[in-house]
Amino acid sequence: MSRFKNEITHLQAHVRTLRLGSTGLLLVSILLAIGWWSAPRDLTIHIPPDLRSGSMHKWWEVPPSTVYAFAFYIFQQLNRWPNNGEDDYPRNIRMLSAYLTPACQLFLQQDANRRQDSGELRHRVRGVYEIPGRGYGDNPMARIKVVSDDDWIVSLDLTADEYHSAEQVKRALVRYSLKVVRQDIDPERNPFGLALDCYSQAPQRIGRAVDDEHKEPSS
Repeated sequence: MSRFKNEITHLQAHVRTLRLGSTGLLLVSILLAIGWWSAPRDLTIHIPPDLRSGSMHKWWEVPPSTVYAFAFYIFQQLNRWPNNGEDDYPRNIRMLSAYLTPACQLFLQQDANRRQDSGELRHRVRGVYEIPGRGYGDNPMARIKVVSDDDWIVSLDLTADEYHSAEQVKRALVRYSLKVVRQDIDPERNPFGLALDCYSQAPQRIGRAVDDEHKEPSS
């Protein structure tokens, strides 16, 4: 009888071991499921445009070329008034709000109100574009200042053209010094994970070809 009792005791111990092992595997599976569920579904990886010599950087680092391209693209879209500045400028601010910091959006709204009150936007068509030979590829070190991993200052040398109806009233060569910050809070609306924080200093006119009699500011 003792032999049978020992066998039963042995089997019971084995069953308890299997139960403990099964419970442990269940707990590990739950932890793995929680980790998988909480992991990000999308990662934004910034790739430099020229890969002929290869590229090695951490996935969360933003290359200066990407920061410059972002600043130029958003600023150009902000200053594109194809029909009437009274309508186009405020609409651009609203459409690009996901790419602007709250402080910058407020500043631009106040700027639009001021310009509208002074009649600077009525029937105005505006556009800005890079001055040839003064883009990022011509002198990268002069175009980007890295303040930190999350802050940059971008220098854009642009031509600003304005028309009233069919008549050109302004062509100014202007240097815009813009602040860009990391703002990865809404990937659906802003896949760049960056935001324009408006000017780091007042725009500087670096040349002028045509201007109107009102002597309007270059910004």
